[in-house]
Amino acid sequence: MRETYRYLTDIFTTLVDLNWRCSLFVFVMAYAVTWLFFGAIWYLIAYCRGDLDHLEDETWTPCVNNVNGFISAFLFSIETETTIGYGHRVITDQCPVGTMLLLLQAILGSMVNAFMVGCMFVKISQPNKRAETLVFSRNAVISLRDDRLCLMFRVGDLRSSHIVGANMRAKLIKSKQTQEGEFIPLDQTDISVGFETGDDRLFLVSPLVISHEIDSRSPFWEMSQAQLEKDDFEIVVILEGMVEATGMTCQARSSYLAEEVLWGHRFSPMMSLAEGFFDVDYGAFHHTFEVDTPSCSARELSLAAARLEAHLYWSISSRLDEEKWDGPNLTEHSEKQPSSGSANGKGGVGPTFTVGETTESQDQSGQGEQNGSVATDQSESEA
Repeated sequence: MRETYRYLTDIFTTLVDLNWRCSLFVFVMAYAVTWLFFGAIWYLIAYCRGDLDHLEDETWTPCVNNVNGFISAFLFSIETETTIGYGHRVITDQCPVGTMLLLLQAILGSMVNAFMVGCMFVKISQPNKRAETLVFSRNAVISLRDDRLCLMFRVGDLRSSHIVGANMRAKLIKSKQTQEGEFIPLDQTDISVGFETGDDRLFLVSPLVISHEIDSRSPFWEMSQAQLEKDDFEIVVILEGMVEATGMTCQARSSYLAEEVLWGHRFSPMMSLAEGFFDVDYGAFHHTFEVDTPSCSARELSLAAARLEAHLYWSISSRLDEEKWDGPNLTEHSEKQPSSGSANGKGGVGPTFTVGETTESQDQSGQGEQNGSVATDQSESEA
């Protein structure tokens, strides 16, 4: 009962939200009830004044001329409220009560007209009919785009007039249980469709594929293909904008259940260039085709890519280090070969030495020269 009272307090919105059958019924009944109500009052005035008993008396002045029953009183009520014109039925100046009732019916009739015509106008001009020409793809798809898993769906506008300031939002609705044990049956999580980069603001001159990159902030970060097949959720997508013709805000909504999300699919192209113009084939709007897509989650795919990148980094770094340390040894080895040949006193190629051996031989020759010089000094001193 309390909920019904809340609806009646906002009767205008309640009437606008009714379906057309109920709205037309209320529209007809509003006028019929007021006509019958005031018709009954006009008949009651004529009956109480005795006008019905003096129909043939030409000297009697009734409240309303030519009202001889309920039907004529009802017709007078219709003529008064709709301002059609009285004709033979007209109120006289001998009835003050009738004059007051005439003013009351004229005011209430204007209020009923304003209220009902306003309801019908708002209902007819509602922008939800504009949303009927905004179409969403029957399925959403998950596939790779620029080496990243992305959730994608397609949206298009069938009319030539554009939606001004169109923007897209998406939400994931799924049951959730908190760490404290609280069960949330319809938990709503935002799905990013380009809010940070401005890609959520659309220009619908042609069908667009809306993409959600599955990263660490995405609710699908740990969802694999196997988990998708047994999971239970709903993705609600909302397109909002202003109708170009009326300036009223329009909202179109669609949703995708878990079984309506196709893993490893991509949308078929529907635009072709013909004679310098792009031709849009809406017959392929819902078509998809299979592509090679890993069945693991985006988290596992990111970890595998990180491991591969680390492996390549360390393998390349080790090779660069080997070349860095081996390069000077090879240079010194090539420079030492001619000197060894000349030490033999021949033009032929001398024995091959490594860097360590060459250093050791140099040290030994140095020690020999030093010993020779010491012996010469001793002989000179003895002489």
